[in-house]
Amino acid sequence: MIDAHVHIGKLSFAPDYKALTVEQLVSTMDELGIQKSVLLPLDSPEATDGYFTTPEALEACKHYPARLIPFCAVDPRRSLVAAKIKMFKEMGCVGFGEHKMGLEIDDPRCKVIYQTCNELGFSVLFHLDPELNIDENGLPRLEKLLQQFPNVNFLMHGPGWWCEISRDCQVRGGYPTGKITPGGAVDRLLQNYPNIYGELSAGSGYNALTRDPDFTPGFFERNWRKLLFGTDYLAPGQSLPIVQFLKDYPLEKEKKDAIAYKNIERILGL
Repeated sequence: MIDAHVHIGKLSFAPDYKALTVEQLVSTMDELGIQKSVLLPLDSPEATDGYFTTPEALEACKHYPARLIPFCAVDPRRSLVAAKIKMFKEMGCVGFGEHKMGLEIDDPRCKVIYQTCNELGFSVLFHLDPELNIDENGLPRLEKLLQQFPNVNFLMHGPGWWCEISRDCQVRGGYPTGKITPGGAVDRLLQNYPNIYGELSAGSGYNALTRDPDFTPGFFERNWRKLLFGTDYLAPGQSLPIVQFLKDYPLEKEKKDAIAYKNIERILGL
C-alpha cells in the first residue's frame, strides 16, 4: 500500500497535543502494512494552527528515503510562489500539497501554483471545504481548472469534495449521511477528465464509501482507476478505519491493487 496523504509535526497549539514524529509515522506504516507514504507540508494559516514546512518534510524524508515521498506546499499569498515551487523541485519534491487555504479555488494567486505545476508536471493534492478552496455546488470552478491545466493531476480530498458524490449535495462540506443520489459531480468529473483523482483519506473519504453500501460497489467499478488510498494520518493513536475497510472490501485484486498503490505509482512515476 502507498498512503497518498500523511503529515507530521506540531500542527496544534493545544497544550495536550502530541506531535507525530517521523519515527512514529514509519512505525505505524509498518504496523499497517503501508510501504510508502506521501508526506504533505502545510503552509497556510487556515490549514492548521501550526505549520509543517517543506524543508521539514524534506529533512524527514532524508531519514527514510525508501519510505517517504516529499511534496511541497507554498501559500499562494507568499511572494515568489513559482520560484519557490521550482526551488523545492530541485531539492527533491515530486508534487504539490496539501493545498489547503482560505481562498476561492480559482483565485488568480492559486492559478500561479497550478500554472507552475502544469509546467513541471506536478500533481496537486487539494483539500476542499466550505471555506477552503471555495467552489459552488457541482464544482464548476474546479471543472474549468481541469480544462485550463491539463498537465496537472488534481488529487481531490476533503468534505467539500466528497459531499459531491451525491447529486443532491446542498452543503459544501460536513459528513452527509443516508442514500447517495447518482449523478454527483465526483462521478462525473472522475469519468470525464483524465487529470482528476479521488483521494480517500480522513473521515470524509471513509464516510463517502460507507454511508450508502448499495452505492459503493458501482462507484468502485466505475472509478477504480481514479481512486487513491490515503489516511491523513497526523496524530499518534489516530483512528484510521479506511485501512481495514479497503483490505476487507470484496474487490477484485487488480482493482484493489490499483487503489492501494498502483494508481499513485503511475501518477508520481514511482
